[in-house]
Parts: sequence; structure tokens; C-alpha cells
Amino acid sequence: MQATLKGRVIAESDDIVETGGYFYFPPSSVHTEWLERAAKTESDLACPHGVQFYDVVIDGERHPRAAWSYESPRPSMQKVGGHFGFWEDVQVA
Repeated sequence: MQATLKGRVIAESDDIVETGGYFYFPPSSVHTEWLERAAKTESDLACPHGVQFYDVVIDGERHPRAAWSYESPRPSMQKVGGHFGFWEDVQVA
């Protein structure tokens, strides 16, 4: 499975975890050099799983909050802790 943005592969792995309709990639499969931490919103701070959103920046173009990771997931989401999910402009297939 791949996460792509404008023809660039951001993440690729066969070790995907699916939950809640989203696919989560292990950190070793992600081009983290293209991710920049986004400032946390009030909603982010209220998230019980310690969500951190990231802007995806490729070739100088910023795609705000297009990736996220749970830093302190509760037991129900433990299996995706530290993995990365993608949405918005990022295609996952």
C-alpha cells in the first residue's frame, strides 16, 4: 500500500494497520523528512490519544495537516501508536 501526493510516494508498506476507515503506516516506511509538525489546535489538545498533525511539504509546497500520528494512544488505539495516517490531498491505495 502507498500514500502518494502529486505522484510522490510519501509512504509505502505491506505492514499496514487499518482502523476507523484509515490506514496507518509504520514510521520506518514514511519519508518523515517531508513532514513538519503542525501547531496543535484546541481540538488536538482535547484528543485522548495525543494526536500530532503534520504538514506534508514536498518541493516547497505545503499541504497543511495532511498526516497525523497518535503519540499516547489509549488501549483501543494502541496498535496504531507511532504509526502515520494520511488524508486530505494524500491518496492512500
